Amino acid sequence: MARSTRLASSLWPTLAALRWATPRQCREINTPQGPEPSLDLRGIFPPLATPFSPTGEVDYAQLEGNLSRYASIPFRGLVVLGSNGEYPYLAPHERLEVVSCVRRALSRDHLLLAGSGCESTQATIKLTVSMAEAGADVALVVTPCYYRGAMTSAALVHHYTEVGDASPIPVVLYSVPANTGLDLPTEAVVTLAQHPNIIGIKDSGGDITRMGLMVHKTRQEDFQVLAGSAGFLLASYAVGASGGVCALANILGDPLCQLDRLCRKGQWQEACDLQHRLIEPNTAVTRRFGVPGLKKAMEWFGYYGGPCRAPLDPLSPAQVEELRNTFSTNGWL
Repeated sequence: MARSTRLASSLWPTLAALRWATPRQCREINTPQGPEPSLDLRGIFPPLATPFSPTGEVDYAQLEGNLSRYASIPFRGLVVLGSNGEYPYLAPHERLEVVSCVRRALSRDHLLLAGSGCESTQATIKLTVSMAEAGADVALVVTPCYYRGAMTSAALVHHYTEVGDASPIPVVLYSVPANTGLDLPTEAVVTLAQHPNIIGIKDSGGDITRMGLMVHKTRQEDFQVLAGSAGFLLASYAVGASGGVCALANILGDPLCQLDRLCRKGQWQEACDLQHRLIEPNTAVTRRFGVPGLKKAMEWFGYYGGPCRAPLDPLSPAQVEELRNTFSTNGWL
């Protein structure tokens, strides 16, 4: 609970500014001046959980069932093989099969972003090409981090430039320091934004100042910033982010799309009220309980969550009760 309070506190200055903005200031979100994006990333993308059977196999029937329900929600697209998809625990052939399965179920007007980041540049390029062949529209490439001490700005710029040059589909950078221990430096992002095949970043760090600076510094490029979590989605939009890749959208997809619409219409008070109700549930299924918490909560809202792959353990009964209480006290259950 204390962590949730700290997260909420970090948003107060932005939310307060919006609350007391004059009607003239409370306009719809305007895209920062610059070129028209080659691929519009505005909107909400759920980073899909990968369903497993009780025996630990990828359950494609349950995946298709979840996709059928998500089809009625106005998402901009879907993300597969991200942190919430247990990407590190999937074999190479499973990764490609998951992308193919989602592509078959997804309408062509929805984007499919697929995680293809590996530790080496060579492996990342190979997997990115395979993801494109399996039907991905965009490659989501996480920072290599095993040798994080050697991952200088120069090394990361070189890595992503090589990937961008070789990729047959556009590339979105992915910075998730909570999992990698590595924050993609802002100066590297600004440099990479100039690459014609690198079109954006999913930033999960939650530093709104950093996100606003990235938007500002790349405003003349074909480059978009995506919030990596629902807990700071409104604040991200306020500083110019285009959309969000939010774990909570696996559970509360409609409310997150509603928050997106409210921000775009300049209805900041309603957006602020909704954002407040999303902060604690989001923290619970990300930082607090992670993927096991996400999958457990999915089941309460009619989706298949199922087990995680070891070594991720299921929640204890006390943790399940705490998770349920978090959703209940915010009016979702």
